[in-house]
Amino acid sequence: MRRTFRAALPHVGRTKGYLLAVSSMAAFVHSPLNGPYVASEAGVWALCDATRLELRHHGVGVGSAHPTFFGTPMMDDVHADPAGTTLWGGNKSGLWKMIPLETVVDSVVTGIERRSNLIVPTWTNALAARVPGLVRPLADRIGFRGTAIPDAIARVTGAGWITRR
Repeated sequence: MRRTFRAALPHVGRTKGYLLAVSSMAAFVHSPLNGPYVASEAGVWALCDATRLELRHHGVGVGSAHPTFFGTPMMDDVHADPAGTTLWGGNKSGLWKMIPLETVVDSVVTGIERRSNLIVPTWTNALAARVPGLVRPLADRIGFRGTAIPDAIARVTGAGWITRR
C-alpha cells in the first residue's frame, strides 16, 4: 500500500486529491484465529493515519475504509470451514451479522466524496472504530460467548479457512 500511495502521490498531489486504502473492521475488533489478518488490517489503518499527517500540508487527504462482513469469496471460505462457522455463527445475527454489499459501496462512495479520514459502514460499527479501547472488551465478551473460541480452535484444520481455489 505504501508503494501504491507513493506512486499515486505526484498525480494526487497536483490536484490536492485524496488517497483511500481498504482495511476491515478487524483493524478495531481483534478476533481469535485471525492474528496475522487483524494485525495487517490494523497496520493499514495506522499507515493511513501516519500518511495523512505527512501529506496534510500538501492538501492531500488520506482515508481508510473498514467494512465489516459482507459477501466475498473469503467469507465463503470462512463459512465453509467448521472453525469459522463455530466462531462467527454463519454471520447471521448479532455483532457479526453480514451487511449488504450496497451498504459497503454507498458508505465508501460517500466517504470518498467527503474525503473522510475513516469510513465505516453502519453506525454501530463506527462506534467500535472510534472508541476501540472501550468497545473491544464488550465485543469480545458479547461476540465470543461461552466456549465459542475453544470450540473453534478444536475445529481448526491444517488448511485454515483461506483455501486456494
